Amino acid sequence: MRTGAPGHDADAVVVGGGPAGAAAAARLAARGFRTVLIDRASFPRDKVCGDFVGPTALAELADLGVAQAEPFRATSKMADLALHVDGDQLTVMGIPQVGGLPGYGRVIPRLQLDAWILDAARHAGATVLDGRKVTAVQQVPDAITVRGQSAAGPWQLRTRLLLGADGSNSMVARTLRGDVPPRRDRIVAVRAYFDEVGGPAGQGDVCFRSDSFPGYYWLFPAGGGTANLGVGMLVSTYPQSGRNLREMLLRLIAEDASLRYRLRGARMRGKVLGHPLTTYNPRLPLTGDRVMLLGDAAGLINPLNGEGIQYALHSARWAADIAAECLASDRLDAASLEGYQQRVHQSLRKDMAFSRLVVELFRNRNLNHVWLRALRTIASRAKTDPDYAHRVGCVLSGLTPAVGAPGTGAAAVMFGQALIPSPAGVSRHRLGRRGQSVRPTPNGIDEPARYSITPGEFKDWAAGTGRALAEFTTQLTRATITRSPHRPDRVMDLGAGIAKPARLASRPWAIPTVRRTHHRPFGRMILILAL
Repeated sequence: MRTGAPGHDADAVVVGGGPAGAAAAARLAARGFRTVLIDRASFPRDKVCGDFVGPTALAELADLGVAQAEPFRATSKMADLALHVDGDQLTVMGIPQVGGLPGYGRVIPRLQLDAWILDAARHAGATVLDGRKVTAVQQVPDAITVRGQSAAGPWQLRTRLLLGADGSNSMVARTLRGDVPPRRDRIVAVRAYFDEVGGPAGQGDVCFRSDSFPGYYWLFPAGGGTANLGVGMLVSTYPQSGRNLREMLLRLIAEDASLRYRLRGARMRGKVLGHPLTTYNPRLPLTGDRVMLLGDAAGLINPLNGEGIQYALHSARWAADIAAECLASDRLDAASLEGYQQRVHQSLRKDMAFSRLVVELFRNRNLNHVWLRALRTIASRAKTDPDYAHRVGCVLSGLTPAVGAPGTGAAAVMFGQALIPSPAGVSRHRLGRRGQSVRPTPNGIDEPARYSITPGEFKDWAAGTGRALAEFTTQLTRATITRSPHRPDRVMDLGAGIAKPARLASRPWAIPTVRRTHHRPFGRMILILAL
């Protein structure tokens, strides 16, 4: 039954037609609410992205009815991920199959994916108004007024509830929060498409290089010999020089052996395009009176890998559930909508806290040799230990603990163990004066590493790491306290697209007891956190 109130043009206006906005519009319209979706672009339209749609995102799309269409089933499957460091292929890991989820992801250009989800919103009964730019939103008695411009001139809508899903540069988020996202929460990425790409059609490549770390670059095959190739970096660690990320991507293509192998006969199609991303910050509000933020607009992007599509689709479902209850009861104040923010924090905050801690550690580029050695250690063990490879694959492919992955504590253990040097044959590093890393040379004289940071930069890095450490410790402690040994784990059934209880036969991710050790401080710190 339609529930629109007199004096309102809609029960819900959704600003932004990406995965979060279109999925939320589809879910609300399917429940009978008058839903209007607005986007400044005319669809189909392109979007800068890695295009990887992981197993949990595929389950969300199946629930929306998108994954059943023949064009969707014809998209490229990616079942393996190869890890490269400085041109060396260290290991190839399969994407684990957990519960009812598929053991693969798909690489789907956003030109197609977003249009398909938008069609699902239309079929559910939502009104889609593309080609309309929102210029202002304003709280008025009993409603929110949304104003904008289009080719036909100015327009205005009055709605009971506003859902902001307008991306990392969200105007709705700026209005709610009163400011732009902090620079520390920003990632910048560029990507291009290539034709006639070689190598395994179902294998993606994730690559790291000493001179571009803590950024990483990827090659994801999109079917028919095409591939999405891109590079992403933290804004706060991007080298302050005249070079830009486009030039970096082209240089990596020319110099990296792993990329040259797959691109030896390839041609770039179109231009290298870039876009900034805003990562997860739990201190920023997601709701206000008659306002909710979803997807990238809410900062629901993993700061460690830039993943956002699965979180966008999750947030659409969570927001639609709370919004439907609040619209039905006509209680749309911030306190009533707070349940959505609580759901986001409950589901994501612990995992995001671990990602944030790792990212904060990575910001000190002077320690790149430590972090890259840890990646080599992880890859080396994954080659010989199937159980360990399963856990690493869960982390890389975005299989969160809510759907049966190894758990954040175990992920911390893996990272901490990787930072601990072997008993022999591996040199130790320590921090010298002014935060500069030094390596003991054979003659015993400390040799400065390549990167040097000022005392101010070191102080900022230490402070940021301390805050991230406190957040991770708090969330892990809360999770440990509230965890019930008798509560079944939850996995997502791909066919039904809903979460339901399922007991797992074993728990290979159980957190081990860690003995006291004299190993390096970073490894000991992460291990202690996982207790």
